[in-house]
Amino acid sequence: MIEAIKFSATGERIGTVELPESLFSVTCNNPNAVLYEVINMYRANQRQGTSCKLSRGEVKGASKKIYRQKGTGRARMGNIRTPLRRGGGIAFPPKPKDWYRAIPVKKKRLALKLALSMKAKLEGIYIIENLSFTKPSTKEARRLMDKILPERGKKLFVINDSNINIVKSFANLPEVNMDRADRLFAYEVLNCKYLILTEDALKTAQEVFVR
Repeated sequence: MIEAIKFSATGERIGTVELPESLFSVTCNNPNAVLYEVINMYRANQRQGTSCKLSRGEVKGASKKIYRQKGTGRARMGNIRTPLRRGGGIAFPPKPKDWYRAIPVKKKRLALKLALSMKAKLEGIYIIENLSFTKPSTKEARRLMDKILPERGKKLFVINDSNINIVKSFANLPEVNMDRADRLFAYEVLNCKYLILTEDALKTAQEVFVR
């Protein structure tokens, strides 16, 4: 049985919660290989691929030779757009490229379960009662985080939906990232030291990823 510490909406420790084994106690033959492949594809999909430079054929300028071929005593030279001259084009320039790689849904879900299981073994998962901020307040968010986890380290706060007041409250806190339970990914789980989920977020994650 895997358990996580539970906190109230005010940050008080009120007991423990039993985590579902279908999400937090998953194994496979080669978990490191699965995580490596899925995270590599995920990071490749984050690349914009917008790097672009002009080749000699795209740079503005005359195509006439700068000076005649022979008789000047200087090295022969082509037009002003040559890559050898300042302001000329780039030889073999980078062009926009699509780095997207489709990730199989079953493999993506397995990687998430493996990441959650690893985090649970390290006792880095915490559950908090559902929050309700009437207005954005970074001060209240900081006070809550100091009560739950005063230790330094990256924290991932997972909520059930995009509550604008909650998102704005935690947006300015250093070392705190936020995400929705239905969009959780293995890379985010492994990239943080502590994982905090609301009760509704835990239920949503179980409904979405356990199939």
